[in-house]
Amino acid sequence: MPAHIFVLGLDALNLETLRHLEPDEFTFHELLPKDELIGIENIDLAGLLDRAAQQLEAFDGPIDAIVGYWDFPVSSMLPILCRRFGVPGPPLDAVVKCEHKYWSRIEQRKVIEEVPEFALVDLDEHEGLPPNLRYPVWLKPVKSVSSELAFRVGDRDELNAALTEMRQGIDKYGEPFEFVLGQLDLPPEIARVGATACLAEEAAVGQQVTVEGYSVGGEVHVYGIVDSLTYPDTSSFLRYQYPSQLPERIRARLAEISQKVVEQLGLDSITFNIEYFWDPDNDRIRLLEVNPRHSQSHALLFEHVDGVSNHEAMIKLALGRTPRRPAGEGPYDVAAKCYLRAFDDGVVVRSPSRAEVERIEQELDGVTVRVVAETGSRLSDLAQQDSYSYELAQVFVGARDEAELIETYERCVQMLAFEIQN
Repeated sequence: MPAHIFVLGLDALNLETLRHLEPDEFTFHELLPKDELIGIENIDLAGLLDRAAQQLEAFDGPIDAIVGYWDFPVSSMLPILCRRFGVPGPPLDAVVKCEHKYWSRIEQRKVIEEVPEFALVDLDEHEGLPPNLRYPVWLKPVKSVSSELAFRVGDRDELNAALTEMRQGIDKYGEPFEFVLGQLDLPPEIARVGATACLAEEAAVGQQVTVEGYSVGGEVHVYGIVDSLTYPDTSSFLRYQYPSQLPERIRARLAEISQKVVEQLGLDSITFNIEYFWDPDNDRIRLLEVNPRHSQSHALLFEHVDGVSNHEAMIKLALGRTPRRPAGEGPYDVAAKCYLRAFDDGVVVRSPSRAEVERIEQELDGVTVRVVAETGSRLSDLAQQDSYSYELAQVFVGARDEAELIETYERCVQMLAFEIQN
């Protein structure tokens, strides 16, 4: 009999990828719709947990696993629901140590040297940067999602402007995250900080890269490293590309650092991804952040190259089984998730139709398109955008090499008929 697996915020693209995993062994169920969990303005975490529990309790059958691949609130809901329904899952305190940026930095600093300088900034009575920091820095809430309210500031005026926006928006994720903190016996230092504080960090430079892996039984396994490439002179992502082209010695260092950090945080029975910068000029690594989940953005990349998506590790861990992580068994040698973006606000007066997208996917080998900005939407109203750009579409590409990948993506962009009125 197939195992019944409940997926928080199950969406069509990831469901299709999940169904490629031993389809006779698993039955997937949506646990709350994605639009009730992702991109919503007012997060009632207690209410979401109650509705999820009611759905699970009403199910006429065994609950074999509960999983999720989205950021907050899904990442925080998962360990609470797993504990409540007695299925394998990560410890809540370890997840929160990742999600609370200040707490995470404190834990990281105990075991590695690759932590940027950081300090809290008082939102109301600040007097410029703390003494251990110099411009430029990144300013972020201790709890945020998808780079919302993350600002790179280069002087006092930019700091003041960023803090003004921070005050206006920090409660969006901070207040519901307070509910999560309330489930734990916090160290006094973290209890004093709470969930609506602001963090400043040294601005790291270099090549951005993400390490993916899982931890089970106290053992940490790294199964892939993905390069994160940005648009020129911006912090906005152009594409995630797998496998990484970094030197082997750097990839080995990244794996070793990741193992130390995951062990220190106490993550177990869970996938993870850790973002880094490597500066080739100084051969310096800086850890950006630890996410207590794998990246669903990378699922098709791993499937294209390795033959199995990273969802496989999530599912096996949730069932108390050992993941199977092949390498290089997919139909392509390189794969990427590309972001088509606009850098000015406007209204979308035309976006590609479903029929147009299907034609593109049929004509271009290895291409999957997900339209983000639909006709009639204002770009600045789109959910979970970074502070500097707006996603129009996401384009997944598999190819023989990087040159073919770039050529295929550029052909796809030419065929995607967006019209934006500024």
